Amino acid sequence: MRFKLLLSLAIAWVSASAYALDGQILDAYGGAVSDAQVRVVGKRISTSTDEQGYFKLDIDTAAELHVSAPGFVHQTIRLETNELENTQRIVLTQSVIEQVDVIGIPLHASNIESAMPIDVLSGEELRRKQAATLGDSLAGEVGVHTNFHGNVASTPIIRGLSGPRVLITQNSLDVSDVSRVGPDHSVSAEVSTAEQVEILRGPATLFFGSGAIGGVVNVVDKRVPTDTDTRGEWLLSRDSVNDQNLASFNLNTGADSFAFHLDGFWRDSDDYEVPVSPDIDEPDSDERTVENTAEESNGFTIGSSYILDNGYLGFSYGRLDRDYGIPGHGHGEEEEGHGHGEEEEGEEEEVALELEQDRYQVISELVFDHSIISGLNTRLGYTDYTHTEFEDNAPGTTFTNETGEVKLELLFQPLADWHGGIVLDYKTSEFSAIGEEAFAPPSDTDTFAIALLEEKHFGEVLLQLGARIEHVNISSDEVAISDVEFHGHGDEGEGEGEGHGEEEHEGEVFSFDEDYTPFSLSIGAVWDFTPGYNIGVSLSHAERAPSAAELLSFGPHIATNTFEIGALFEAHEEGGETAFEPVENTPEMEESNNIDITFRKFEGDVGIIVNAFYNQIDNYYAQFDTELFAEVGHGHEEEPGSEASEEEEEEGEELPVFLFQSADASLSGVEAQGVWQINEYFKTTAHADYVRAKLDDGGNLPRIPPMRFGLSLDYVYQQLSANLSWTHYSDQDDVATLETETDGYNWVNANINYSIPFGSMTTIVFLKVENIGDEEARVHSSFLKDIAPRPGRNFRLGIRGTF
Repeated sequence: MRFKLLLSLAIAWVSASAYALDGQILDAYGGAVSDAQVRVVGKRISTSTDEQGYFKLDIDTAAELHVSAPGFVHQTIRLETNELENTQRIVLTQSVIEQVDVIGIPLHASNIESAMPIDVLSGEELRRKQAATLGDSLAGEVGVHTNFHGNVASTPIIRGLSGPRVLITQNSLDVSDVSRVGPDHSVSAEVSTAEQVEILRGPATLFFGSGAIGGVVNVVDKRVPTDTDTRGEWLLSRDSVNDQNLASFNLNTGADSFAFHLDGFWRDSDDYEVPVSPDIDEPDSDERTVENTAEESNGFTIGSSYILDNGYLGFSYGRLDRDYGIPGHGHGEEEEGHGHGEEEEGEEEEVALELEQDRYQVISELVFDHSIISGLNTRLGYTDYTHTEFEDNAPGTTFTNETGEVKLELLFQPLADWHGGIVLDYKTSEFSAIGEEAFAPPSDTDTFAIALLEEKHFGEVLLQLGARIEHVNISSDEVAISDVEFHGHGDEGEGEGEGHGEEEHEGEVFSFDEDYTPFSLSIGAVWDFTPGYNIGVSLSHAERAPSAAELLSFGPHIATNTFEIGALFEAHEEGGETAFEPVENTPEMEESNNIDITFRKFEGDVGIIVNAFYNQIDNYYAQFDTELFAEVGHGHEEEPGSEASEEEEEEGEELPVFLFQSADASLSGVEAQGVWQINEYFKTTAHADYVRAKLDDGGNLPRIPPMRFGLSLDYVYQQLSANLSWTHYSDQDDVATLETETDGYNWVNANINYSIPFGSMTTIVFLKVENIGDEEARVHSSFLKDIAPRPGRNFRLGIRGTF
């Protein structure tokens, strides 16, 4: 009897402390919104609405509800405890701009609600734009271009910045390849199996560290599943321009408390075709193929999670194998004509790259009903990356990168309505390059960081604050000044091996060990000044330690056809001879002060997003031409008994010497996008972007993308959807010293999809036509623009299914 009485009292207490919150989601006309997602911010409590728009949640205290539905503006609603017993009527307004939440950062954000400019590619749009490389997949996004490296190894350029200033992550952890070291190195993240791709424009150093001073691209997949729902996707396609075949799939399922994930892809392609001679210096050539651009790639991922009442804990393993040719990477030789006294161009060595990567991840997200801590997100990653460059099937240079990373996001319960947390991030990377073209020595980079992030609503204004401090250690025991001959060219009689100021270094090896302490600070605000409109302002100070390659390089980088020397060295002249020696003072950090202003109109049939930015960067690290040349290998000696004179002996390849130096620079620009839902069937989008990048002392930064603008038209009717897009790339004549101008071009694409429901699966047959005008399109930001334009007209036919 006593036990029954205690049990009754306990049930009565729980009933008095918990509320079954009833609500209904409606549109602006009073219609029910079905399948809307309703979740409690900071807790693993969520549900979806039924066909009449009703939902029910169990809540025991004041809470914030986040409500989202496709085609509607998201809403965040604060409910006090005394309001929980009341039935909630929540009205969502329609938006022509699809609002997508960002997964890769610890605080809630979307492309509409953040002070920082954000883009998210997902769903049908991601599948329509995906290409063989990450850079080419994102090349059409506002403010994002590609360094297009012959269709095989392209990386994103955000607002004119790339390389060590733009971080590529997978599920918020560094992809840990070597794509930031050279343009011919492929990004290891695969788009065909991704769920969405998030682009954070401008400094994202608070969330990801100093390597994100220019922006972040985060590739999100479900390799560590978060629930046991069964769903999947598969795709088959064929491209005509390079005979590419692609197959990919991903599957999530589960039983009881265990969730499972499996994905994989296979891609095979030949050299791609172009509408003109690929070599701009040989316009009369009949060649219409960019040689050595074939690729064969495959990969898979397996993952599993244990689902808890307050979160999940999961593990994944991924394997990637990619073999591809490197156009423009071979070393052509000129052979003396025998008996005719004329020169003939010898065959160029075929250079290929074989990439292997093993990637392990442990990811956990937990929420707590603690008085101080509301959640803990844990991400651990380990990546073992290797690629070997082969010349005529003989192994040459081998690059390796072994990286471990631990990231902890500790989230706090609201304090005086401030939401936020602390991020702890540790990353260690062991890089090495061994071989004839190892322009950078083996090095270790260790980074530890702590960041504080907070935000609070003040009426219609959301204030976002953040600060991050890092400790970066860069060390190497094998920094080398190579045996190499430098010379300058005289004003007259220039030719290989002629000139003055020749100096041949004797080999020298020494150690380097240096610490940096980058500090970043940001304040941002989003003001919803009237329904359907907001203005975002972000001010930030970001610092970046120079990368090991920027500091320690000393060797030929054949992918860029230059001899690279790091900022750790400086030139000295003595007796008319030039030599490079270590600098006396350690190179300084890069410091950036930035302002972003964003205007958004997102309700109704017309949507507008305009971003304007200005970045002042002190100690901007860039490569500057020294007007010297280096004699490197790949020559050959005359055979015994040859009658050629000493002057006729062939010398090694001659490369211009570029030295990493720091200089003050400024980048400014504007990005704009407008969307108009004309009627039920048609929607049109206009877009434009422009960036101006200058050195403060005069001159322009190299390989800055040109201004572009364009239009697209979408059509949807029942099971049929279609898209037609046109983008104009302007001439680029704001060029750096010794850089050539690039002509503009028009890029026109079209695609058509037909959806076929089949039980619980939806199958889509699609046709995409790229470069309809078959235009000569040379990418100004590409190192290969003069020998590898973008592909000619391409037809892609495929079928994909979702379930």
